[in-house]
Amino acid sequence: MQKTKNPPSLFGSTEAAGFTPAEIKKIKSMKTPYGIQKYMDALPYHLQDTAWSPRRVLEEETAHCLEGSIFAAAALRLIGFPPLIIDMEADRDTDHVLAVYQIKGCWGAIGKSNYTGCRWREPVYRSLRELIMSYFHVYFNVSRLKRTLRTFSRPVNLSRFDHLNWTTTRKPVWFIAEYLLTIPHTKLLTPAQVKQLTKVDDRTYRAECLDRAEKP
Repeated sequence: MQKTKNPPSLFGSTEAAGFTPAEIKKIKSMKTPYGIQKYMDALPYHLQDTAWSPRRVLEEETAHCLEGSIFAAAALRLIGFPPLIIDMEADRDTDHVLAVYQIKGCWGAIGKSNYTGCRWREPVYRSLRELIMSYFHVYFNVSRLKRTLRTFSRPVNLSRFDHLNWTTTRKPVWFIAEYLLTIPHTKLLTPAQVKQLTKVDDRTYRAECLDRAEKP
């Protein structure tokens, strides 16, 4: 397992990052990136307009996409990886955020999603673009008109927000989402490729919507 040193933390201990011993024990029991993903999969997906810190996710035992990726980044940090997230932008659709990691030079991802295929990726992708393109086929909005993924950001190391106590604050961590909106994103498709995209078929749509949370 390739592990990269984190930059110095204002918490004094990069690994602890403000968590209690009990919280550290629970997160470290996940052991691996896939262990973190299994924990994320076990949490119900919620549709509230919130931006909880990893501590709040532990307490509430539920998360959406943004909260799940931030939690996963914090958990990755505790098992020895940098706390990295990536933003994916879509056309007439919601963005998606992933926690990403590397093992032996290859990228993998941890995700929380209301759709089946926008979650875990094994660490087998040789570039970030290759990793992000693995989500393209299953990234679409509910209108099913076209696949909507268009751009992705560089990895953001969340240690840059240590001074804001992003791991344990009781306040919303919207500052992370707001920062993702300010950084450059790389385009995935040419205009010609966008024009030739086809409608999502019913079978793919049904598979991706399995157990999807919906507003009452």
